[in-house]
Amino acid sequence: MSTMQLLGIQTGTARKALIGGRSVLTAIRKTAVTGPVAVKPLGLEGDEQADLSVHGGLEKAVYAYPSEHYGFWQAQRRAAGLADIDAELPFGSMGENLSLAGLLEADVWVGDVLQFAQCALRVEQPREPCFKFNAAMGFSAAVKAMAQSGFCGFYLSVVEPGTLTVGEQFALHQGPRRISINERFNAKMFKHMR
Repeated sequence: MSTMQLLGIQTGTARKALIGGRSVLTAIRKTAVTGPVAVKPLGLEGDEQADLSVHGGLEKAVYAYPSEHYGFWQAQRRAAGLADIDAELPFGSMGENLSLAGLLEADVWVGDVLQFAQCALRVEQPREPCFKFNAAMGFSAAVKAMAQSGFCGFYLSVVEPGTLTVGEQFALHQGPRRISINERFNAKMFKHMR
């Protein structure tokens, strides 16, 4: 496995956005933060979730996403004919708090622990895309593309609170290895598609 590194840290506040012709509270738009960021039991300092029934809480405190998938999403947006095809997607565009390098969904199992220098985060479950993701990506087939690709990222709980810093490397400590993120995501998507 390649070196695992934290390439970006993003937070966001809940605010109203016009999605599908209605005003919806969302915190999917995350922006980069610099310097050490405090990690508390319910997530990163300065980060909010709009709908606590599907985001946030102890088991979904932090959302991590593999940076390797950004090229895929840029190609999907280009194929959808978006006008800003030359614009790069900044980290946080998937709604993630942590943009990772060197760790894909296929490498991660529920219960694995990401050990950073000053904190530890446990893998809990894959993200399930919702209609807000279509709006964030700018095209109506984004949820379907995530379901088909499996490029979902994963939610983390906070095992050891502390701080995170952009650029730091981390280690993956294996948990019980009973179900992988890919297996759990595919099972959830199959259930929703039936």
